[in-house]
Amino acid sequence: MKEKIEAVLDEIRPSLQADGGDVEFVDFEDGIVKVRLKGACAGCPMSQMTLAMGIERVLKERISEVEKVEAVPL
Repeated sequence: MKEKIEAVLDEIRPSLQADGGDVEFVDFEDGIVKVRLKGACAGCPMSQMTLAMGIERVLKERISEVEKVEAVPL
């Protein structure tokens, strides 16, 4: 499962990096993917929108076991 999640995050990552941010996979448990937003994403007021409408949407579309994505603090 980790490899599948990492592969999808690798597809999303260039968009985040273009704006000075990044995403790091932390854990997957009970349908919940835990990620850490880094760089510009960590302090961005739009980070929750990026998380829900970007990262979570794509992960749920590509991996049926994913139910939710949560950001964990640094």
